[in-house]
Amino acid sequence: MGIIPVRRRTRPAPRPRDTDPGRLPELLVLVCSVVAAAVALAQPLVLGRTLDLLLHDGSAGVWLMASAALLVGEVLLDGLTALFTGRCTADWTAAVRSRALTGMLHAVPDLAGRYSPGDVATRLTLNASDAGGLPATRAALAASLVVPAGALVALAVVDVWVAACVLAGLPALVLLLRAFAHDTGASVRAYQRVQSDIAARLLETTDGAETIAAAGTAVRERERVLTPLTELAGLGRRMWVLHGRALATGGVLVPLLTLAATAVGGLRLGAGALSVGELLAVVRYAQLTAGFGSAATLLGALVRGRSARERTTALERLPALSCGTRTLPPDGPGTLELRGVRVARDGTEVLRVDHVVVPGGLTTAVVGRSGAGKSVLAAVAGRLIDPDEGEVLLDGTPLDRLTRPCLRAEVGFAFARPVLTGGTVAEAVAAGPRTVSPHRIRQALRVAGADTFVRRLPGTYDTRLADAPLSGGEHQRLGLARAFAHAGRLLVMDDATSSLDTVTEHAVDQALRRSLGTATRLVVAHRPSVAARADLVIWLEGGRVRAVGAHRRLWTEAAYRAVFATEDHGTEDHGTEEHSAVSLGTEHGTVPLGTGDGDGLRRDGTPPARGKVRP
Repeated sequence: MGIIPVRRRTRPAPRPRDTDPGRLPELLVLVCSVVAAAVALAQPLVLGRTLDLLLHDGSAGVWLMASAALLVGEVLLDGLTALFTGRCTADWTAAVRSRALTGMLHAVPDLAGRYSPGDVATRLTLNASDAGGLPATRAALAASLVVPAGALVALAVVDVWVAACVLAGLPALVLLLRAFAHDTGASVRAYQRVQSDIAARLLETTDGAETIAAAGTAVRERERVLTPLTELAGLGRRMWVLHGRALATGGVLVPLLTLAATAVGGLRLGAGALSVGELLAVVRYAQLTAGFGSAATLLGALVRGRSARERTTALERLPALSCGTRTLPPDGPGTLELRGVRVARDGTEVLRVDHVVVPGGLTTAVVGRSGAGKSVLAAVAGRLIDPDEGEVLLDGTPLDRLTRPCLRAEVGFAFARPVLTGGTVAEAVAAGPRTVSPHRIRQALRVAGADTFVRRLPGTYDTRLADAPLSGGEHQRLGLARAFAHAGRLLVMDDATSSLDTVTEHAVDQALRRSLGTATRLVVAHRPSVAARADLVIWLEGGRVRAVGAHRRLWTEAAYRAVFATEDHGTEDHGTEEHSAVSLGTEHGTVPLGTGDGDGLRRDGTPPARGKVRP
């Protein structure tokens, strides 16, 4: 197959602007931090002046009050800074999570599926928390730079020679901070990657707990999940070493600078150029100018927050399907048409449909071996993905030109493993693009064959899903009920009855035909009984349409019968009448499929007594 250039009609996922806290929280943190820094800068000068006055004549009442006011102001400003920092971090963490989750929910499913559930969980929890603290950290770091810059200016005002001495040692601190940020950034990115890997492995193990217990592979799974811990521990130690090395180096440079400033200041005091109070101010300003510990800690948090923000932004910016402005004409039959459709994955063509028309109001089965492209065709037909070439039309209107509400109201899906949302059974069925009445919910449950077991639940329709012990088939029937409750002109069923037994599947099909009336149904089929009940069959082979026609006609071809013989070896129908009939048909050349009413052959190959066997 040739390589097809990707031409998906996508756009960035919409951002929920109403959850964006804006710049105000960060601005409040910055203002409080800067004012607190200004107060800290004023203290040495005021305290030095107070000391000089006390040593001179003791008349320092006003300056003593000013010193006390600065101390109280610093305490209050530190409290306000902590309050605004917490609020800013909380608001931005919520916004980051909301944006990333919105990006995931609006993204093209096959692109979003490239991120494992464990990786997504890590990005939405740990990474979002670190990214949420980024604005406040950025404001605090900016304010922390005000202190050394202001202290250097104040130092120059008090004595330019001491300022020159301190300034000569600052480049070493700057280079140290730069190296620390660079090395820490690489370690943080690797650490966060390994965190996601462990979370992904842990979630896989949790989901497969029954399989692991049955296979007796618990020890091996434990080792598999915990293997990355060695790398994680090494990266963690490296980050602590980098941080400790930077603080240790800064711990040597800062005292040296302070000592040099004190020595120069002492010489200036001896020469009569400085007073005792000014010497006190000089020493304090030298310490503030070379203040490294807080800057290193904030810089580490900034690097960690930026790396985390990159990971959450990757989810936020996942491409979403763009929608148009048109709606479908009223009372359309639901005719589906695929023209020149091409879908490629990693440069390989996985689906080619030159021209196929699914008549409105009919049931069309999509059959083929595993990997033939059935689910891809279903996704394209319901516009979960866009084709790289060609177009899909519903009642003559291209799907990519419909508005999102119209598209999701008129095109519904039912899946093999439905995800049920909502607190109760009724809420799970009601969740969808349109508001449905209680009557509609009950009707959908009856059509899906779920009403009987739902009525046996402790709270019937109001039973919480968490309290409902559902089997795989019951879970799937609730998913079918939700699809039926919101069905529009087209219902795409991607292996949505795989967990149902043949009798229940047949009953659901009959009820579905009666309840949906003229709605068009596109069904991914693995069982010959499903294809036999369909009005039309699309036969896929190797990602291409081999034939379109009635099941009765296609059944005369051995290659078509072999599709179901192969599929049945991978299903749970071994030993059923249907499976035996298919095997007989493949081996002996008979026409063994059940009737349109779901009847199959007996195990001895003879038709059932109550009806005639026909494909």
